[in-house]
Amino acid sequence: MSTLTYLNNANAAYIDSLYQNYQQDPESVDFGWQKFFEGFDFGKSDKAGTLPEPAVSSADQTHFLKEINVLNMIDGYRTRGHLFTKTNPVRERRKYVPGKELKTFGLSDADLNTVFNAGVEVGLGPAKLSDIRDLLEQTYCQAIGAEYKYLRDPDKITWFEERMERSRNTPHFSAEEKKQLLKKLNEAVVFESFLGTKFLGQKRFSLEGAESLIPALDSVIEKGSKLGIEEFVIGMAHRGRLNVLVNILRKSYKSIFSEFEGKGFDEDASFSGDVKYHLGYSTDVETSNGRKVHLSLCPNPSHLEAVDPVVEGLTRSKIDFKYAGDDKKIAPILIHGDASVAGQGIIYEVLQMSKLEGYRTGGTVHLVINNQIGFTTNYKDARSSTYCTDIAKTVLSPVFHVNGDDVEALTYAINLAMEYRQAFHKDVFIDILCYRRYGHNESDEPKFTQPLLYKAIEQHPNPKEIYNQKLIAEGSIDPELAKQMEKDFKAMLQEKLDESKSEEKFSEVKPVFAGAWKGLRFALDKDFLTSPETAVSKEELEMIGKKITELPSGKQFFKKIEKLFVDRQKMVNETKTFDWAMGELLAYGTLLNEGHSVRLSGEDVKRGTFSHRHAVLTLEDSEEEYVPLRNISDQQAAFHIYNSHLSEYGVLGFDYGYALANPNALTLWEAQFGDFVNGAQIITDQYVASAETKWQRGNGLVMLLPHGYEGQGPEHSSARIERFMELCADNNIQVANCTTPANFFHILRRQMVNPYRKPLVIFTPKSLLRNPKCVSPIAAFTEGKFNEVIDDAFADAVGVNRVLFCSGKIYYDLLEKQQTDQRKDVAIVRLEQLYPTPIMQMQKIKAKYSNADSWVWVQEEPENMGAWPYLCRKLRHTDLDFQLISRNESSSTATGYAKQHAAQQLHIVSKAFEAPAGKAVKKEVEETTAKMANAGAD
Repeated sequence: MSTLTYLNNANAAYIDSLYQNYQQDPESVDFGWQKFFEGFDFGKSDKAGTLPEPAVSSADQTHFLKEINVLNMIDGYRTRGHLFTKTNPVRERRKYVPGKELKTFGLSDADLNTVFNAGVEVGLGPAKLSDIRDLLEQTYCQAIGAEYKYLRDPDKITWFEERMERSRNTPHFSAEEKKQLLKKLNEAVVFESFLGTKFLGQKRFSLEGAESLIPALDSVIEKGSKLGIEEFVIGMAHRGRLNVLVNILRKSYKSIFSEFEGKGFDEDASFSGDVKYHLGYSTDVETSNGRKVHLSLCPNPSHLEAVDPVVEGLTRSKIDFKYAGDDKKIAPILIHGDASVAGQGIIYEVLQMSKLEGYRTGGTVHLVINNQIGFTTNYKDARSSTYCTDIAKTVLSPVFHVNGDDVEALTYAINLAMEYRQAFHKDVFIDILCYRRYGHNESDEPKFTQPLLYKAIEQHPNPKEIYNQKLIAEGSIDPELAKQMEKDFKAMLQEKLDESKSEEKFSEVKPVFAGAWKGLRFALDKDFLTSPETAVSKEELEMIGKKITELPSGKQFFKKIEKLFVDRQKMVNETKTFDWAMGELLAYGTLLNEGHSVRLSGEDVKRGTFSHRHAVLTLEDSEEEYVPLRNISDQQAAFHIYNSHLSEYGVLGFDYGYALANPNALTLWEAQFGDFVNGAQIITDQYVASAETKWQRGNGLVMLLPHGYEGQGPEHSSARIERFMELCADNNIQVANCTTPANFFHILRRQMVNPYRKPLVIFTPKSLLRNPKCVSPIAAFTEGKFNEVIDDAFADAVGVNRVLFCSGKIYYDLLEKQQTDQRKDVAIVRLEQLYPTPIMQMQKIKAKYSNADSWVWVQEEPENMGAWPYLCRKLRHTDLDFQLISRNESSSTATGYAKQHAAQQLHIVSKAFEAPAGKAVKKEVEETTAKMANAGAD
């Protein structure tokens, strides 16, 4: 980048002094000034090789100022030229002031034939102003606008300027390449019109108006393969998805037609499926140079940009495990809408991941289908920024704005973006200015809200017609070529449609358990009757325990850390009893030792929100980190742990995608507090809970959600158990609330031992992390498995007249009361797995306590929250007829007053042991709470 920009007339004296210094010693000035003065001297000389006198005349100084004005003009075009492009195919662009007239830069028509050395800045050498301006006009103000001057990295800016100005941002494709672009445009345009005529009224969210996307994507796959890319992972919303599926991923036309005919539905299938424009697909394609490229289009719901973090996580997972960390071999492509890229906060969350160690993917190519309208919302109502892509500037990503009617310009820009991605491993955006031929879907009437725009669109030819006329005019093709292409393609489509109609049933079968998923299967009902063996030998457990509690010699750690690790060593070597943190770390350690990689991600996970984990240790006198779990053995699998940025929606989606690509790695996301998962509800609903049912996509993601009522107020008490329980059906997810380190250990290991993968939601403790009773002996780790239900070992089965079922932390409150009062007549049974609900095991418990006449569900949460609403519904057709003891129903999860919390908790525990069960309990709780409120108890 030249140092001659951002100058004005006030700099004349400064330039004069630089020139004087240059003449005394050329090395005393910057290299850019050296080249400028060198050319200036050459231009001033009477003859080649004759140097001027040292003094600068008035005429020279005037020319100097003009040179600076020309440099300012060059910088003006580079910086603001995108505002004056011909990129909008159906609307006049807004006017921006100041413009790009010569007078804006202190120049005039009289200067057009003057030779300026500033031409060296754009690669022309000394050149007439008219030639310099023509180059700038062609480069920055035609069908491609470029925003890149804010990048802050001189190398990147120079990279762009050299490539764009050398080619003048004007594509030069061969005759064969142009025919390929026309072929793909023909496929895109004809496919949409064929669907529109054959399936009238059916929604397809057509690509019409943006069909140039198809040849551009086709070209980027070709370009990417030449640059070493072996795989693309694509994420997009519904608009244009069908076109991308058949014309890029090569899903069969017959399959698409069958889906329109409703023949892909299987009444015997265990999944309910999804609408055709939400489905994903994967395939291998062969490029023209003979290279194989794997393409994946991720399934995505109508939550538009929800797929973005999933794509990034899936890509990162493959980078880590399939490509040995080489992000040049795989690239994510995200296709956005203009309204969603400007309006959805998830875009910002994903962009802020793009350069973070634990989440970067080597750069994403973002394509924005800018149809200049949302559902019915005009762009002026959809954003405050000038461009829908302005969010790209937050992470200094360059942006191209391209006329969607110009397929060559679009292809050129996307190829340049692909080169940039491979060179710098950073995100890049392409804003495709186009339009939407019909309404939001094909049954809409867009003239209701945009009458003038749609009058213009009605008269506007499609991109294929425009390109065909261009090629005919320049003599690149025979006038009959496009007609024949269309005729042949329509005939093929009709043939495939006829075939699909003649078959009673048809669906394109893709293997679900292939690649990384080979050897796994879908879960069966019987799989949930009992857990598999997950114990490890005492020798292995102790070996790993010693390895992960050793601190390297010669390194200085904080005294509190050193004491903590001494205490952990005592657990391994002396007490043989482990707390929650050690139970968790031992689970990871044993899996790593068995060859399963582990990834743990989330806010503050290295230390743990509650300072319990300390999986990563920072030295006292430096930023150096030590990770004990990476020092078990030379043969162990990789342990990845990353503190995330302050995001739930984006990071949960990323880790879901990560687990999707590698089912043989244990992937965990932890919320800082369980209630923070509220911000990621879309991922929970659309992917975690329903992806297997909708898209047959299994996933073994583990969600760790700290939960428990300790008087920390409504925002840090509840992880909203009820919200997860209402999503439970068809054995879709596993939900647990463990009470012992050993059971936590086993359920984590169970994720990898099971022959299937299901998301696991674990409500983890806070106060129990340091509760001296919340520990497990070594035998609980070296014997047995995960216990869905834990019976009472203290109560007298024959003498029990009341059985309390509970889950999670409240068990220890109940236990203290039971032990203190020596209540052997009351049994406390822990439901460790809330879903799939172990009803058979619960019924066995009921049979054991046959003399009991009171069966109670006890929970900390209000009556309308926690597990109760689900259990009440789930158990109503069984013989497990529970009464309830809980907080009163409430619109807030918990009180914000510590004293009131303590009183409520004491009241629940007391009633569990003292009051008669049933309606009387509920009435007494209500009366007591009302008295407390009236008395101002706080």
